[in-house]
Amino acid sequence: MREALDIEVHGVVQGVGFRPFVFNAALRHNICGWVLNATAGVFVHAEGEPEDIDALVMEINSNAPAASRVDEINMKEAPLEGFSNFEIRYSDEAEADATTLVSPDLATCDECVAELFDPHNRRFHYPFINCTNCGPRFTIIDSLPYDRAKTSMAGFPMCEACDAEYRNPADRRFHAQPDACFECGPHISWWEKGFTETPATNEAFNGADIDEDGTLWGSTLQTSDAIFARAAELLHEGAIVAVKGLGGFHLACDARNPEALAELRRRKRREGKAFAVMYRTLDDVRETCQVNDAERRLLTGTQRPIVLLKKRDDAKFAAGLADHLPELGVMLPYTPVQHLLLAAFGGPLVMTSGNLHDEPICMTDDEARSQLASIADAFLGNNRPIRCRFDDSVVRVISAGSAGDAVQMVRRARGFAPMPISLAKKGDQTSRRTKRVLFAAGPEQKNTFCLLRGDEAFVSQHIGDMENAETFDAWLSAKKHFESLFQAAPESLVADMHPECLSSKWAEEAHRRAADAGEDLSLEKIQHHHAHIVSAMAECGLDEATIGVAFDGTGYGYDGRIWGGEVLLANRTDFERFANFAYLPMPGGAAAVKNPLRMAYGALHEFDLLDHPAAIPAIEALGDAAHVCDHMIERDLNCPRTSSVGRLFDAASALLGVCEHPAYEGEAAVLLEAAISDASLGRKRIVDPEAAGDAYHMGVSKNCANPDSTAHDTSVILLDAQPVFASMLDDMAAGVATSAIARKFHDAMVETIMQACLVANAAYGISTVALSGGVFMNRYLLEHTLAALEAAGFTVALNKELPCNDGGVSFGQAVIAAARHAGADAQK
Repeated sequence: MREALDIEVHGVVQGVGFRPFVFNAALRHNICGWVLNATAGVFVHAEGEPEDIDALVMEINSNAPAASRVDEINMKEAPLEGFSNFEIRYSDEAEADATTLVSPDLATCDECVAELFDPHNRRFHYPFINCTNCGPRFTIIDSLPYDRAKTSMAGFPMCEACDAEYRNPADRRFHAQPDACFECGPHISWWEKGFTETPATNEAFNGADIDEDGTLWGSTLQTSDAIFARAAELLHEGAIVAVKGLGGFHLACDARNPEALAELRRRKRREGKAFAVMYRTLDDVRETCQVNDAERRLLTGTQRPIVLLKKRDDAKFAAGLADHLPELGVMLPYTPVQHLLLAAFGGPLVMTSGNLHDEPICMTDDEARSQLASIADAFLGNNRPIRCRFDDSVVRVISAGSAGDAVQMVRRARGFAPMPISLAKKGDQTSRRTKRVLFAAGPEQKNTFCLLRGDEAFVSQHIGDMENAETFDAWLSAKKHFESLFQAAPESLVADMHPECLSSKWAEEAHRRAADAGEDLSLEKIQHHHAHIVSAMAECGLDEATIGVAFDGTGYGYDGRIWGGEVLLANRTDFERFANFAYLPMPGGAAAVKNPLRMAYGALHEFDLLDHPAAIPAIEALGDAAHVCDHMIERDLNCPRTSSVGRLFDAASALLGVCEHPAYEGEAAVLLEAAISDASLGRKRIVDPEAAGDAYHMGVSKNCANPDSTAHDTSVILLDAQPVFASMLDDMAAGVATSAIARKFHDAMVETIMQACLVANAAYGISTVALSGGVFMNRYLLEHTLAALEAAGFTVALNKELPCNDGGVSFGQAVIAAARHAGADAQK
């Protein structure tokens, strides 16, 4: 006996071929009715025999498209309407008061790559080939539900051939919204300096469309191929080419050409920091880097992030690519344009973000031409608009103890954002839920924001450092896009408690304007390191009290000082400061962050080590500034004090002569870690622990707290780095290898974390530890700390889908505020 069922599927079900999947499944199970995209998800009306409808639901639950994520299936009985077939309906036939999730952009699938290089295929060398299983998604969406008319493809009506594929249930492009070809779709464009006469002398460009400003359009196979050939020619000559991708522009140059690399660094003002490299194939990658199975899956998956890989000892790299580092950032092509460019060029290309120093990635062709004119020699653009800026994601694989290999997110952007992070847990679906829509503004550095709607936290793509108007404008634009897409207007604001944080100032102003208008828009300030720890706790589903080790560079503390070496006893709503590193002076404040020698002087002064013979080189390297630093410290002028472990790494790096003048934020610490294997010194030898001498040990003492202090500002125990720095100087004076000293410094940090956690466990019985903060981007420190804690019987929580650096702070802010709101609501 036939029956009818209405089925609602919630999750990541738009832009992933879900409707075609349901359509074909319905045909296989003899189901009549319809399927459509709605703002709340995918809706299905199914009519058929009960066992056939059951089979359809089971297939939806178990065999959904690989890029989708089914979070929930709701079903209810419906009246039979007598459908005689099954159809895909247009989305505007549905109404809903909630929004669904949308897929991030997907790398070009293997089937499309095969067609791209098949001379007999009608899309041979078409730079925008895609299908239901791949192609642009989030970066082209204007609004939901996801249909072509609501994307930046709306201006490209499908030709007859593409339309036939789009409507054919048996075709891979059935309801593929960005479907296109040379006849009806977007085209690449080309502009280069001094190019005005080149088209007339190049037969390949005969008949090409050329704008008045000299822009040439690849509107045919011949002209498109000619553009790629010209781009490859320039790249071989050492030129720099701006290439438009899914979420913005890259700056490309020959990764094997040291002169081209040096010129790119000079023009972009990017000294020192490693470049990412795009290889054509996985086999090419393996010629220069080590690749394990987990790294292979990341490189070849649908997200295609930059993966940090260990360099092969026998590989040669051009000077200026990733000097003095044991790892190289590597990715494979993820767009047809990149596949064609790499094929035409025939070798690896640097693909670095197309932006000016410290500004957002360029998104439009006009913006790129204007802002990158002093950097790029030519521009490979296109006429498909980008709706949202996205940098490449950066990840690496770490050894996570008993858990085996784990992915550590370094920068979360294209391919991953805005996939939501769920706060719900089986059997406890409402404990974390607040009725309010929360907007967490995020931190100052490596900013992301978080929009929390019910149990779904939408963390934005990496925005960057909130230091200029351009980045702030990009932040506002992304915020507006998220709120519009997910139909979630903030009812509460959450911000960092630092009074000078730009995103916090915005939140304060928004709160004030709302109050003046008589609107209820609450504002809550969250301590930076509490947010770090809760971000890791929430990702691992932890509610109970946890020992939180938050090591980073800068965070505003309750005592008005700069924190960054904290051991907290934390839950989702509050924390106590259990331990911290003793404060050190930062002569010059922000100047000490940029100049590690100042930080080294502050440490030497505080530790009474200025007269140590091994300290002389660092003091002499500081020059006349040493007297200025001394004056600042003695008179407490422009000399804030910090507990930051990041600053301890800076000081150690400068004292050892590993990095006295960093070219980018964090370089001193990065090179100190690299020094363990002598990579920063141009060697590959691993230190023999037996030959390194005695281990270093931090000092630990009871904190004599002010009677008026609180558990928020004064800790129970103090960690003192003085013995470590004294031992370092002794080893330096004795001629111990820098690599050995670097390793012993790291090992002392591992031991300190262990000791602090053991004391906390003995005092409070807490056996779960959360590690978060930018210092844990240090592979050696993280992996050795994990191993030591697990060996001592601790359960360790790490960030999973988000970075442990400040890129995860907005999520922690939102979770804390949500937990507090939920607690307050429960008491009403």
